[in-house]
Amino acid sequence: MAQRGETKNPGSKQVTVMQIGLEEDIRRHSTDLLNKLLSDEFTLYLKARKYHWNVSGPMFNDLHSFFEMLYEELNLIVDEVAERVKQLGGNAEGTMSEYKDRTTIEEDPGVYKSDRDMIEGMLIGYESIIKGIRNNLGETEEHKDEGTAHFLVDIMLKHEKKAWMLRSLLQGWKQ
Repeated sequence: MAQRGETKNPGSKQVTVMQIGLEEDIRRHSTDLLNKLLSDEFTLYLKARKYHWNVSGPMFNDLHSFFEMLYEELNLIVDEVAERVKQLGGNAEGTMSEYKDRTTIEEDPGVYKSDRDMIEGMLIGYESIIKGIRNNLGETEEHKDEGTAHFLVDIMLKHEKKAWMLRSLLQGWKQ
């Protein structure tokens, strides 16, 4: 194993071996979890975009702005997740086929939902991501990857707030 400051391939591009206190297999495991999260976040981002573009009805202005706020925040989270993957030495996936194969977020191609169903669809997506994060927290903590665990908790808290907001919108809404 290369020591600090040594390179894996002397004579080629100088790449310093990562020395952050996490073994490569643990980092690889964390980047795999994060790439799955990335696919969910991006799919939910696309759903928020679709709903933003296609919302109509008496609450158009409010919901159009609300969905815009959701996708803007999701866009930032997508970027943060991809950067966390890179911080751990992995490659951030970034194609629709990779995302489609990994996501747990259900899409609705060709379906244009009512305002209420759009809100419900976003809520289901956020709750799916929250459950996924909760399921993965134990693994990151067990592997002593506290950085990724804290990172995931931060995202989970943001999503719990959005889920609460979406649930609040649905309360009292007539079917």
